[in-house]
Amino acid sequence: MNHQIVEDGTKKYIEIISTQVPLSTEQDAVDLVALCIENEANLLMLHSPALSEDFFKLRTGVAGKMIQKFINYHVKTAAVIPMEVVNKGKFKEMVLESNKSNHFRVFETREDAESWLLK
Repeated sequence: MNHQIVEDGTKKYIEIISTQVPLSTEQDAVDLVALCIENEANLLMLHSPALSEDFFKLRTGVAGKMIQKFINYHVKTAAVIPMEVVNKGKFKEMVLESNKSNHFRVFETREDAESWLLK
């Protein structure tokens, strides 16, 4: 897993840039939560290359299950996903709904995602 720990003053987050096998299961989400706990961080940034294609297909349930794990374990998560991916099918509706919450949001740029995580 290609990740880094980013610290900004008193806050820090785990940034997942890519993975050898794309993240696609509840166990993958639990593993990310464990990584956050091990590093005393409750903030997470995921880049789209780390996510499986099934994450973007709502009928698979992958996104819902993973996001629910982040919420259950109080890990505030930002996903950096290009707009051309966000705008495909029902995924766009899920993004519009999730972007109203303070638990999981999708951003087009890393800078916007970081700003939201650290506020």
